Amino acid sequence: MIEMNYCMQCGTKLHMKRHATEGEVPFCDVCKDWRFPVFNTAVSMIVTNAAQDKIILIQQYGRPFYILCAGYVNQGEDAEDAVIRELKEELGLDAHSVHFNHSHYFAPSNTLMLNFTAVVDEENAQPNWEIDSWHWFDIQEARKKIKPGSLAAAFLNGYLDGHYAFPASRP
Repeated sequence: MIEMNYCMQCGTKLHMKRHATEGEVPFCDVCKDWRFPVFNTAVSMIVTNAAQDKIILIQQYGRPFYILCAGYVNQGEDAEDAVIRELKEELGLDAHSVHFNHSHYFAPSNTLMLNFTAVVDEENAQPNWEIDSWHWFDIQEARKKIKPGSLAAAFLNGYLDGHYAFPASRP
């Protein structure tokens, strides 16, 4: 978690103060308020076809490896709505079913990642500029093609195996 040193409201240097139920928490003497940790929130999607025997993986930003479709949750937006929006924006696909799978805090980007399964009827993606390449893989092929050791691989394999093992991350 990225340490917060200054108040987001007034800019005053924060100091640690004992909270009755939360332990040591940053406190602003000017605002007289606690400043709990702030982090990004993002969604990633295991996108399956209607038969749920294929998974779409993407390549983006010139990188050679396959990952899951993902994106940040906008302020005021529910995570499920972010899944639907990101899937439509990035791949031009409409989800008819969205289900939460698992979450994991990803320290390198100070992001809480929320992983979902999104089921789509249409398999003909129409990607936007963010997507370099996309491909539908059968389940075993998707396991082989996804970037090894990545958070995307941990989500995909956890979803398929029923237990999650996340890579060690460092800030």
